Amino acid sequence: MKRMLLHNGTIINENKRIKGYIVVEDGMIADVSEGRPDEATLRSCGDVMDLQGCWVLPGVIDDQVHFRDPGLTHKGDIATESRAAVAGGVTSYMDMPNVLPPTTTIDALEAKYARAAEVSMANYSFFIGATNDNIDTLLDVDYSKTCGVKAFLGSSTGNMLVNDPVALHRLFAEVPALIAVHSEDEATIAANRARYVAERGEDLPVQFHPLIRDAEACYVSTSRAVERATRYGTRLHVLHLSTARELPLFDDVAPLERKRITAEVCVHHLWFCDEDYARLGNMIKCNPAVKSAADREALRKALRDGRIDIVATDHAPHLWTEKQGSCLKAASGMPLVQFSLVAMLEMAAEGIFTVEQVVDKMCHAPARLYRIDRRGFLRRGYHADIAVVRPGDAFTVTEDNVVSRCGWSPFMGVTFHNRVAMTMVNGTVVYADGKFAAEAPQGQRLRFS
Repeated sequence: MKRMLLHNGTIINENKRIKGYIVVEDGMIADVSEGRPDEATLRSCGDVMDLQGCWVLPGVIDDQVHFRDPGLTHKGDIATESRAAVAGGVTSYMDMPNVLPPTTTIDALEAKYARAAEVSMANYSFFIGATNDNIDTLLDVDYSKTCGVKAFLGSSTGNMLVNDPVALHRLFAEVPALIAVHSEDEATIAANRARYVAERGEDLPVQFHPLIRDAEACYVSTSRAVERATRYGTRLHVLHLSTARELPLFDDVAPLERKRITAEVCVHHLWFCDEDYARLGNMIKCNPAVKSAADREALRKALRDGRIDIVATDHAPHLWTEKQGSCLKAASGMPLVQFSLVAMLEMAAEGIFTVEQVVDKMCHAPARLYRIDRRGFLRRGYHADIAVVRPGDAFTVTEDNVVSRCGWSPFMGVTFHNRVAMTMVNGTVVYADGKFAAEAPQGQRLRFS
């Protein structure tokens, strides 16, 4: 029986701050208490860590990442990107199905779980992707062991655009799982693209990206999805909201556990706005596009008031060579998982959020929304997934400290004023003081109630 003591830190958990200690035993949290541990507790723990001056948080749960495995591993893979995750205090992730081959069969899904069991530093789950012709397959998935179904309602990779009316009806009416959607209307995007190409030619700068993938494209698709989910009682989760216009479609009154329709915002849509294209160019090109400062402010407010339920990253590494060219050619997506927590804490320091809100939206709320078994909180009997942050420990993002295989970050040159000092996954310290402390994979398959 291995017991570990983390003491003398400030535990931030369930909207409270306490100076206290945590006892970890055999990968689980055995005790969370305020104050100082007594002599018997100290003697019973073989490993004692003094975390004076640090914040002790539940590990972050990121419900939207693209770890590029299999088929696109020149950009990143489960091994490299899960290391980037734990370097940022992210202890659990849910990976998307638009890889090669797409994760649209149970065999492909289980192959990803088998690969993660071999190499993942963080806990893992994988979405199975919907297509126009695999609805019967989706009905056979065990959703106590898989986080949900991903449906692209706009442009996507390969054969994953779901636009057949019969398939959409069956997906929303029959599949007994959370349906997470990328929501942009393809017809609106195509019309916008054709108009701007006719006016300006195909060599469009990146500033045209939010004009092509505009608020109307988002609203048309999201309003249809919400209407369909309301009709059928579907558990709908709309990923990466990016516009003020979509927000009235979501409930800001009901508690999360009672919502059937929920929403996510990504860190980059809270941090950047269209004014940043002139400075950062394709570095912040993503789908849906980063939009106006007014949209950004509306998203921040909606996160504070509960209309938006969780924060994620849509971590999507590309090689820097793939990010070159016009707005019609440069790859969309950016690596974010390593710096998501410190970016949110930076916004908290600026008064945009509180630290407690950051913990709620990045740790507690994803666990509640997906009904994850015994994770997302610092509670007795829960898995010991813990992030330790050293407030006031400033560092600047450079190529030298980016862990993701792609080797760059949209935060290059940004100085953050809080640092992830240590990350624990299932009771094992996997990252500490800028180094990986465990070489063997420590992640486990997430389970869902």
